[in-house]
Amino acid sequence: MSKRATSPYVATKVPEITPWFWATKILMTATGEAISDAMNQQLGPAIAVPIMVIFMVATLRWQLGQDRYRTAPYWSVVAAVSVFGTSAADGFHVGLGWPYWLSSSFYAVILGCIFVYWQRSEGTLSIHSIINPRREQLYWLTVLATFALGTAVGDFTATDAGLSYLPSFLLFGGIIVIPLLLWSGFGVNSIFCFWFAYTITRPFGASWADYNDMPPAQHGLNIGQVPTAIYLAVISLGLVLYMASRQIGHRPVPAKPLAEGDLATATASS
Repeated sequence: MSKRATSPYVATKVPEITPWFWATKILMTATGEAISDAMNQQLGPAIAVPIMVIFMVATLRWQLGQDRYRTAPYWSVVAAVSVFGTSAADGFHVGLGWPYWLSSSFYAVILGCIFVYWQRSEGTLSIHSIINPRREQLYWLTVLATFALGTAVGDFTATDAGLSYLPSFLLFGGIIVIPLLLWSGFGVNSIFCFWFAYTITRPFGASWADYNDMPPAQHGLNIGQVPTAIYLAVISLGLVLYMASRQIGHRPVPAKPLAEGDLATATASS
């Protein structure tokens, strides 16, 4: 990287990747699935979807206005994208009648195009390179695409493939271990393994939420959409509050703001 311009951020805008990160991400995906389904059921998509968009825009503005990673703004965006990403994936199936394999393929292509553009324009897909507004915008666009893709894939395995929701949950629980094994046991590229795991967290968590609220006729626990959304939201909020209180995921702030030329050092040290 030849650019030396000082970043407006004093540190990268994403948290350290810890077990708490993954636990919260999975719970957030399940919560978003349940909240999105409940909102669409109770309010109707014409009202629910604009509310989701407003919430997502508001949290993004809050997050983009920060100069470093802070727990509440970051995870509020994850929550908002999780809710909206569910409706984004369901929209093609419900609104246009697309089968889930087609919407899954569509979002896979979109995600691949984002990755290619990000790599060519910025030189790295590392989350540790989020040190300026452009890269952060690409990061959140990628996150949204992973949520939409993961939702569509989870629905495909549970419905079109006939697995139902609990077997889908177990399936993705096994798949999500693969990038960990590839990274830790075979030295596969850490950036690839991160985004692989990050995408799979969505169908993994969403399958659990659907299993909770679906009726027995659909092999679910029949807890209901609203109770499922409430109990998952409480657990997710508890995790976020705990991380905030313990400063989990926060990185040491350097003496001076990160510059483009410091990217290699920042990535290597992480």
